[in-house]
Amino acid sequence: MDLAPPATGRRTRPASARLRRWLRVAAIAMAVLLLLAVLLDRLFPLRLPAPDTGSTVVLARDGTPLRAFADSDGVWRYPTTASKVSPLYLSALLTYEDRWFYRLPGVNPYALARGAFLSLRGGRIVSGGSTLTMQVARIIMPMPHTVAGKVVQVFRALQLEAHLSKAQILDLYLNHAPFGGPIQGVEAASWAYLGKPAERLSHAEAALLAVLPQSPSLLRPDRHPDAARRARDKVLRRMHDEGLWSAATVHDAEMEPVVARSLRAPLAAALLAERLHQQQPKSRRIVTTIDANLQRAVEDRVSNYLARLPPRTSAAVLVVENTSLAARVYVGTAEFGSVQRLGHVDMVRAPRSPGSTLKPFLYGLALDDGLITSQSLLIDAPQDFGGYKPGNFDETFSGPVSAAEALQRSLNVPAVDVLDHVGPKRFVARLANGGIDLQLPQGAQPNLSIILGGASTRLEDLVGAYTAFANGGIAGTPRYVPEQPRQARRLLSPGAAWIIRDILATNPADVDGAPIEGTINRHGAVAWKTGTSYGYRDAWAIGVADGWTVGVWIGRPDGTPSPGQYGAVTSLPLMFDIVDMLPDKHAYAAQPASVRKMDICWPLGGAVSSTPPALCRQRRSAWTLDGALPPTFAERDLTAWSAGLANLRVDAAGHRLSATCHGKGEHTVQIARWPALATPWLSTDDAAHAALPPLAPGCATDSLDVASPIRIAGLSDGARLRQAPNSTKPLHVTLQALGTTGEVQWLLDGRLQGSSLGNANMHLALPQAGDHRVTALTRNGAFAHLSVRVDKP
Repeated sequence: MDLAPPATGRRTRPASARLRRWLRVAAIAMAVLLLLAVLLDRLFPLRLPAPDTGSTVVLARDGTPLRAFADSDGVWRYPTTASKVSPLYLSALLTYEDRWFYRLPGVNPYALARGAFLSLRGGRIVSGGSTLTMQVARIIMPMPHTVAGKVVQVFRALQLEAHLSKAQILDLYLNHAPFGGPIQGVEAASWAYLGKPAERLSHAEAALLAVLPQSPSLLRPDRHPDAARRARDKVLRRMHDEGLWSAATVHDAEMEPVVARSLRAPLAAALLAERLHQQQPKSRRIVTTIDANLQRAVEDRVSNYLARLPPRTSAAVLVVENTSLAARVYVGTAEFGSVQRLGHVDMVRAPRSPGSTLKPFLYGLALDDGLITSQSLLIDAPQDFGGYKPGNFDETFSGPVSAAEALQRSLNVPAVDVLDHVGPKRFVARLANGGIDLQLPQGAQPNLSIILGGASTRLEDLVGAYTAFANGGIAGTPRYVPEQPRQARRLLSPGAAWIIRDILATNPADVDGAPIEGTINRHGAVAWKTGTSYGYRDAWAIGVADGWTVGVWIGRPDGTPSPGQYGAVTSLPLMFDIVDMLPDKHAYAAQPASVRKMDICWPLGGAVSSTPPALCRQRRSAWTLDGALPPTFAERDLTAWSAGLANLRVDAAGHRLSATCHGKGEHTVQIARWPALATPWLSTDDAAHAALPPLAPGCATDSLDVASPIRIAGLSDGARLRQAPNSTKPLHVTLQALGTTGEVQWLLDGRLQGSSLGNANMHLALPQAGDHRVTALTRNGAFAHLSVRVDKP
């Protein structure tokens, strides 16, 4: 008897077939879905924000925003990453917004279903069920809040998950989430509302910023602090409920008030930020060398200081750290954006006349050339340098001065004299090697006027060059970004740089005629120099300490003169104020081995030890470089006396014997002669010792008597004059110089009044009552002077 196959066997084969059939269908469906996903991905590609577009933020060295440049849509965004954001914020964000962020592929089916159910029950969208990835999709590609929009949002979220890593998706949220107004991204929001970086948030601040993008307009803490606080506290409670933050931590956080600043973009070092943004237009995050706290403090000080100056006056300040050449403060204008002050003009890099600020480099180069010591005798008197006749800033002259005094008092004639010996072309070349590229008028060649401001340079070039006085003679270019290489060049020898710095740091400051007469220099460790350009257009002050170099410019950007505003009274006080703000002024630099202190003699310039006492009329303690003791400069005019030692033959009576003349008791004497132009300022004793003995009777005239005596006609020595009663006009006198056919310079109380030729009339005004001294001086050193008293009416 045949048995039928078991029923189970007949059912197994169809079931297995059905399974295989379903698997094939599923595979086909998956393939179709995958193909559809790929097709949709190709047809509707992601539009991710380009990394090299958008807003730019320029940062201080500690990450503090200095200035932000909005993108084409006016959005402020400070680029950041999760590694640069506080872990407290990340924890609050992911816990409150999407705790399954790292576990789900961008979509949470349960949340979507729950959101759909609540929306259907309420008749409106109550909860969208959006994950963080879905929020990113909506942020970067806006879509309507509809069912269709939700479908698109889900699709875009899946696209994001397919193309990007979780870290990249999170960074997109951190940089593009809306925080109210033009603010996007947590870093910009943290600075805008809290004034701090997102990496330093408290628990309460982290909770606030985590919830703010949910409704940025309604929760803005600067406009709706109560609503913002309620939303923040909801996040805090959630963090406690999830066991992430303790009850004590949450309680303390809830006690923190919601205090937000009004939204405003940062605007410190604005012109430097603009400069760097122009140099790096594609960079979204530019880190500078600027010290944010010091920058703000100096900007406030400049603003307050300029309030007492004329309304169109501007200022520039540059503070450089000497060792690194990094700029810590950059103030390009007194008031950025001011139309009146031309606040868009960056005066740190605007070419301006440097006034006398180049003089320290000139004297340093002269030291290196062995032309002078710190106490070499120079003459501050009217001189003619091939038709160029410089005067001093205050139009007075002081006669014999040391190189140090000439530099400290910024005397012009001695500086031109030194430049004439160094050579203008060589001086300009050395400055260019040190970073100061002087701009001369079109078609002009280097000339003697350069040392008095007859060219243009920039504040940043001057500050970079002045760092040489703290860096052993090596100048450098100021650095504005950390990656900028350190560019240093030899400008002076270490010894010359040290001597010049010592001269500038030991300005007595209360000597007659000093730049800040009557004051006490409390900044003994700071070497400083002022400068004023022709017509009071530019007022400069530059100070050097071991750690810092500070440069200040004040003036009008359009070049209009500002009468009465000059370096010593306008820029120097501000420069000292800024020096006082610096955190560390350091000790004084060590004296180089090449520098020695030696006693020298005037007028010859030799060492006291090798000069006979009778020839050492004045003793000076000088800094010397490499032991060099150069003699006093010789006279420029060959028809005048030449400074130096004169060996004369005299007879027994002390009369001078010329070449072919002889006399009884003939012997040789030595006379230390002063430069002829110094004679009017010499004491009676010094003048007597330098005077030539008269020629012996019968001796032929020699070449030593070229400086024929002159006298002043028109007034008697010791005359007393009185202004006419009820007259408001100054008293005028008419004088003549007799005994010369050449040019005569006329000085009143040491101040140049003008010149005359031969015995032509000279009209002098005597505006004030009191004693006055009138001096007439020829080019070859002949002079005459008289005293006069003007009585009150």
